[in-house]
Amino acid sequence: MELARNARQRRRKAGPRTSSGLELRNSIRLMGAIPMSRIAPVTLLFLTLLVACNYPGLQQQTEGDELATSAAETVSAQLTLVSATQPAVEATEIPGVAPAATATLELLPTDSPTPDCTNEADFVQDVTVPDNTNIPAGDTFDKIWRLRNAGTCTWTSDYDVVFQDGNIMAGPPSAPLPGAVPPGSSVDVKLSLTAPGADGTHRGNWKLRTADGVIFGLGNGGEKPFFVQIVVGAQIPEVVYDFVENYCDATWLSGAGALSCPGTDSDPQGFVLVLGTPKLEDGRLENEPALFTHPEWINNGVISGRYPAFEVKPGDEFHAVIGCLFNAVACDVTMQLNYRENGGPLRLLREWDETYDDEFRILEVDLSSVAGSSVEFILAVQSNGPFFQDWAFWLSPRIIGAPR
Repeated sequence: MELARNARQRRRKAGPRTSSGLELRNSIRLMGAIPMSRIAPVTLLFLTLLVACNYPGLQQQTEGDELATSAAETVSAQLTLVSATQPAVEATEIPGVAPAATATLELLPTDSPTPDCTNEADFVQDVTVPDNTNIPAGDTFDKIWRLRNAGTCTWTSDYDVVFQDGNIMAGPPSAPLPGAVPPGSSVDVKLSLTAPGADGTHRGNWKLRTADGVIFGLGNGGEKPFFVQIVVGAQIPEVVYDFVENYCDATWLSGAGALSCPGTDSDPQGFVLVLGTPKLEDGRLENEPALFTHPEWINNGVISGRYPAFEVKPGDEFHAVIGCLFNAVACDVTMQLNYRENGGPLRLLREWDETYDDEFRILEVDLSSVAGSSVEFILAVQSNGPFFQDWAFWLSPRIIGAPR
């Protein structure tokens, strides 16, 4: 349709067909009354001009010419359309015949962009001033953290440790790192601080800053700060009961019955073990012991450990860090802190759902609701569905309180 419409448009643009032949015959008829001897020169001149106007090279197209041209264009367009839709034919080299040389364009090598490196940090240990160290008001102290470069960028002296929030404890807003720290290496970060004048627990959170001003902390995503936490004036709470030290005083059970203590990690009935340097799910290697508790190897399996009765005092708290061990990617459990008060029925105090998400949970559970009672605490873990890789840990589970 488009080609036919183009042909009609060309016919309109060409205008009416010429009538030069009719004009020539009329001119001859009008000149019949004039003697030929007088008109011969004029006639010759007129005929010369008339023939020149109809020179074949300047003739307008006739209708037949237009149709022929349109048909040729139609065929040409159809051939072009077919050619565009046919797959390209790959050239085949003829044996023994060298191909003709063709001009080629040389692509000059360009510098490939260097991928950006990453800035990540892991906490290794508190070299000085462990958490909740008691420091008199106004005393100056040096806080040293050991951090590991867990990224791919080299830290330099243009990197800083920077205050994030909390109590700055008269420290600098920022301080440079001591030198270059290649990926995988560790560095001791030192700050001179001063204990606040007010009694109580004081904490300051810190992070790192690149030479470009990008701030990052610990773990994947760099959201977690490293911190200093001290106690001023008040008596320091101490560990009054350690669940790791006394773990074999507990009665450990699963759906299959009583479990040995310590167990073995190949026991399908479930097991409990102590790990001296557990590796947490974010890759952090701890220097405090943890209970490794695995439910019975069945769907929705359970393991529990009931500890001997303990006299709870006002102000006592249950502290621990819980989660899934490193590489336990299928871990999905519910962890519970249960109790029996004065020999009564089993009750739930708190519970938490844990999966392998590069995070761990810090517990500080107030025990004031059972203060003054003789309490049997029960640590329990249940698989949520399949048991595979349900490697649940209780890092340094303990009761903190006033000295006994």
